[in-house]
Amino acid sequence: MIKPQQQLLKLIAAGIIGVFIAFPLQVFGTSVSSEIVSATPPSTSQMNVFQAVVLGMVQGLTEFLPISSSAHLKVVPVALHWGDPGVAFTGIIQLGSIAAVLWYFWSDLAQITTGVIKSIRTSDYESTEFRMALGIGLGTLPIIFFGLLIKKFIPDYDNSPLRSMAAIGCASIFMGLLLGIAEQIGKRKRNIDRLTVQDGILMGLAQAMALIPGVSRSGSTITAGLFVGLERATAARFSFLLGIPSITLAGLVELKDAVGELGDGGMISLVVGTISAAAFSYIAIAWLIRYLQTQNTWVFVWYRLAFGAAILGGIATGFLKNS
Repeated sequence: MIKPQQQLLKLIAAGIIGVFIAFPLQVFGTSVSSEIVSATPPSTSQMNVFQAVVLGMVQGLTEFLPISSSAHLKVVPVALHWGDPGVAFTGIIQLGSIAAVLWYFWSDLAQITTGVIKSIRTSDYESTEFRMALGIGLGTLPIIFFGLLIKKFIPDYDNSPLRSMAAIGCASIFMGLLLGIAEQIGKRKRNIDRLTVQDGILMGLAQAMALIPGVSRSGSTITAGLFVGLERATAARFSFLLGIPSITLAGLVELKDAVGELGDGGMISLVVGTISAAAFSYIAIAWLIRYLQTQNTWVFVWYRLAFGAAILGGIATGFLKNS
């Protein structure tokens, strides 16, 4: 049987490929398309199918692992000289991740829905299903609120300092350290049946931090879950359920804004990237929940520290531009 650590290395290898072995892939990528070495970030319509598959894979493998999908989607293509794909492409292919989480948790969602209906009919507002649904609803509000603030006050968010390479590297290191502290002091005594509405609110506030690339939506929520005493697998499970509304809303908003600007080539790239993201997201979800049932999160702590250090080292040596 393959050890969990070996499985993890296979899953996240694509996520760090641009940082550690960019030169060989850059040569291969150049043969696929001459556009990828352009200093100007390509638009979605300029992205070829190969790039879309790779970025969909990166999105899928990193969306639900606590290592930040937005950071990897920024670092990998920039390191490969493909340019920053931008918030729109990133947001839209996240719909593939949503398809995966809906597929994986379909029975859970059906149980929660029927449980909420039953709770309302019987006025049993202490049921597990009602508390989970209310926690997810209230926990989604912070990221919507702060996301709207960013839309209003930082219109050029794609090029803001918060999305710079240095910011991503620092965020990765900081959140890695925070996850390590949570792993060390978290009591991990409560399972899914003992979730409270307060857990949803606190994890929702943590989720809002993921608007900054490098923080990681799943990383921040799992970290918060550990701090409030949830079991590792329970924290991950609720993190994925909590992410359904926010990731869906983000993807739909970006899709609405981008549809009018897409040509046939751009639409094909988005579809391919979304399908790729869905397939690899499902693999990551299934693996992580199984992994956390018996293992701790230290492998992700060390990975995040190494990833952040690699980014800052790349900037210092000139291999990566702080853009």
